[in-house]
Amino acid sequence: MNRKTTVSLVIGIVLSLPALYLAFRNVPINALVSYMGQIDYLWMIPAVVVVLFGFVARAIRWQIILSASHRLGFWSAYHPMMIGFAVNCILPGRIGEIARPIILQRKERVPFTTGLATVAAERLFDIVMLVAFFALVLSLVDIDPNIQYTFGGYVLNRETLIAIGSGMVKLCIVLIAGVVLVSLTRTRRLIVGIIQAVPRWFSFAGERWTTALDRWLAKPMVRIVENVAAGFQTVKRPMDILICLALSVIVWGSAAVAYYLVAMGSPGIDLSLGELAASMVIVSFFIALPSVPGFWGIWEAGGVFALSLFAIPAKEAAGFTLVNHAVQMFPIIFAGLASALITGVSIRQVAASAGSKPLAPPVARPTSDGYNSD
Repeated sequence: MNRKTTVSLVIGIVLSLPALYLAFRNVPINALVSYMGQIDYLWMIPAVVVVLFGFVARAIRWQIILSASHRLGFWSAYHPMMIGFAVNCILPGRIGEIARPIILQRKERVPFTTGLATVAAERLFDIVMLVAFFALVLSLVDIDPNIQYTFGGYVLNRETLIAIGSGMVKLCIVLIAGVVLVSLTRTRRLIVGIIQAVPRWFSFAGERWTTALDRWLAKPMVRIVENVAAGFQTVKRPMDILICLALSVIVWGSAAVAYYLVAMGSPGIDLSLGELAASMVIVSFFIALPSVPGFWGIWEAGGVFALSLFAIPAKEAAGFTLVNHAVQMFPIIFAGLASALITGVSIRQVAASAGSKPLAPPVARPTSDGYNSD
């Protein structure tokens, strides 16, 4: 395990252990075990099916995003994606996001920077949809403003959630503006022109310095910009954007329906689909924090807090959140491991490559269909 991965794991443990304590401090273990025995686990079967269906929609969405620069079959997009999500569930540092473009580069010869940009584009659709869901549930679901929950020195309540939502909206605006600037031909040419002019600004230092800056800075940066732009080409195709937004609704709608199905089998969780969608969004905000692999602890703290907003007692909230976490997590791990076996991908090797991947992407070389990374 390299240094970056170790540091990430340590930070995750430091945050996750207190989160587990906060989630279960008011729940007697015997009562929790008794409640878990009362759950009707037959409801978990359709919940798992819906979760996996949501990931099929994710794969199709990523396939469409990739198609702007590289046309791949469904399985060529599905297997790297599932392996990446499985890696996020079992290894620290969320290196599954890096593993996906690494697998694409090795299996499909998609440049690493282009693959990474498409992963970022997919995450952008997720953020936009989460913000939309958050705004919707705040307007439709009555959250008691008097309920609050203390977590790591923070007081979480309805006002805190509104502040988080406002910050997410601002982040969306900044990200979308950045995507547009890089993807549009005119602004991209301006950015490339500025990069190419940098070596000339140091002409006073002599031709040797100018040549070195052009070779080691300007040209690699131009190739990175072009590869990143290729990853965001979907922004130029309105129909693809609409399809990706529709698929994003299916992705997050499926997750909400899975929450609802788990609740159907969980005694004491008498919440509407809208209220459970609100809980899902809140949990999604929590798991953005660093945590151990699989988000254990952080997920439970977020789930118990979210359900407390709807007056669900701690025992029922903790039991439901644990089971729901397992339903949302373990099928993805098994599906990712199956994809690794089918494609012959070594998760250990890919994780090692992802953990050691430099922040600056490798220099790309031109090919017939764009750029390829060395």
